[in-house]
Amino acid sequence: MENAVRDWRGRSYLPGPVPADRKRMFWLSWAAMAAISPLQYGYAALLAQKELTLLAVWIACQAAGALPALHLVRRGRLSVRASLALGAALSGLGLVAAALTVAAPPAEGAAAALAGGAPGSVSLAALTGYGLLGGLGAGLVYGVCGEVVSSWFPERPAARVGLITGAFGYGAVPLLLWAGIAPGATQAAFITAAAVAVAVIGAAARHLRLPPALWWPGDVDPRTHALDAARLRVTPEAAKQFLLAQALRTRTLPALALILTCAGAVSVFDVIVVAGTGTWGAVALMVALNGASRSVAMRCSELFGRRRVLAAVLGALAVGQVLLAAGGAHVGGSPAQATVSAGLLWLGAIAAGLGGGAFYPLLASLVREFFGTERAGEIHAVIYSAKALAGVGAVALAMAALTAPGAALLTAATLAALPALAAPRLRIPGLPATIPL
Repeated sequence: MENAVRDWRGRSYLPGPVPADRKRMFWLSWAAMAAISPLQYGYAALLAQKELTLLAVWIACQAAGALPALHLVRRGRLSVRASLALGAALSGLGLVAAALTVAAPPAEGAAAALAGGAPGSVSLAALTGYGLLGGLGAGLVYGVCGEVVSSWFPERPAARVGLITGAFGYGAVPLLLWAGIAPGATQAAFITAAAVAVAVIGAAARHLRLPPALWWPGDVDPRTHALDAARLRVTPEAAKQFLLAQALRTRTLPALALILTCAGAVSVFDVIVVAGTGTWGAVALMVALNGASRSVAMRCSELFGRRRVLAAVLGALAVGQVLLAAGGAHVGGSPAQATVSAGLLWLGAIAAGLGGGAFYPLLASLVREFFGTERAGEIHAVIYSAKALAGVGAVALAMAALTAPGAALLTAATLAALPALAAPRLRIPGLPATIPL
């Protein structure tokens, strides 16, 4: 290829000028990710105890929608503009359907509510509008925005993607604060969020695009970047550029998917549990930390290594479950015990927030570190699809918490602690087993 250069591993680059609107594309992607946040975290906090089944369906559709979208966009069969325009329409529809769920009559009993209500109580409109179409729309936006940002910032894709996925975490905070201050305005809050999502994602659809194949910013020498010894010591590169079929045959890919399943289930479960206490300040803080911790974790991973930071993040998530369980043990006691319970609740929310979102960009960056950059989007989409199982796990934990909240939280702590112990042992595929980790 004319003007292409190769690094010491044989990877090809096509250096070119940096477009003047590259930063604008980043911020539009960030805003689009924030706009879809109420679909997951807003619903989990405000409506999940009314229709938990719908949340599980939404998570499954959102996780499954990213891979087909990336496949079509990467092959030029679907443009970025068309995919985001469709994502805007479907996400707005999903938020409107969530708003209509607010006005629906509650199911009889808490158990019926968390199980999805009495038989037949989940309306077809809510299931289709919020669960199916809203989930697919969010999956389109999540997958395409991540692909656009990682493609335009190939010199630091993990850090940039971590920033925009952080917006997916804390983007729901304004909705939570609004609904917490004025519970009667929850329906209006979701309708407003729908209008904002359509406008913001629609604006992103007009401006976002993919760079040419193999594009690299002309102001950064790709060969010097590839030989940066300090960077390679902390974040080594893949042994080769894996195809999706090759990655599926490794042990590392299912291990990463299992980590995402366990941690993802605990993360969503925590939002439901803390929201159930009615302490909306703690809910908002946890969701804000869920998003903000992602960029902090990515920065730390560039200093200390992805696997070490992933283990620390999952450890914080496990500690959060123990603190929340300990706080629940003092509920209904003396005033002093109530104060201790409230303190443990806030500490648990902080720990769960710090660990409940940061693992997502860390796993995405490990995909590039383990399998290379050329097919990283498709391979990560396969791993991210395990979030569908995480939604089922969150539902199961929430239902168990109805009768045994302490046991459910300790189970969640185990689900986070076991991957934390395994994360430092993850190995780059293709290297001899005799090479130290």
